[in-house]
Amino acid sequence: MDDKKANDGNAQSDNAMREHVLKRVEVVAAILVNEGAVLATQRGYGKGKGYWEFPGGKVESGESHEAALCREIKEEMEADIVVDRYFSTVEYDYPDFHLVMHCFLCHLSDGHYHLCEHLAARWLRPDEFDQVRWLPADDGLLRDLAAAFGAQK
Repeated sequence: MDDKKANDGNAQSDNAMREHVLKRVEVVAAILVNEGAVLATQRGYGKGKGYWEFPGGKVESGESHEAALCREIKEEMEADIVVDRYFSTVEYDYPDFHLVMHCFLCHLSDGHYHLCEHLAARWLRPDEFDQVRWLPADDGLLRDLAAAFGAQK
């Protein structure tokens, strides 16, 4: 009888785990580069308000990553960008969703932007990355980004 109770408990635990599978959210992020620095933006909304991130957003159904990135930067920063190349994909489990973030090296077409959703923006060189408090998923990208910049010098 004790074995049956233990097995029933395991079955209930397995069901609870299946119900708690994290929602998958797929986003794109622009690593905007200018003269050896990247543009970090301070989030102005949501749970991550006040943290720093690479700008971007959700990929809509049927949209390419590059098209989503151009659309998101236009919406968030009133800026046109050139997507130069794919850099990396970061996966991170936040408490309520699983983030898949496709990151691209980009540059501003004309060098101008206007923040519509962010509180602030700063151009940071790799040795300055620790001067701001990054969202965890973005923070996971910084070591590889710093190494890539070091290789370009």
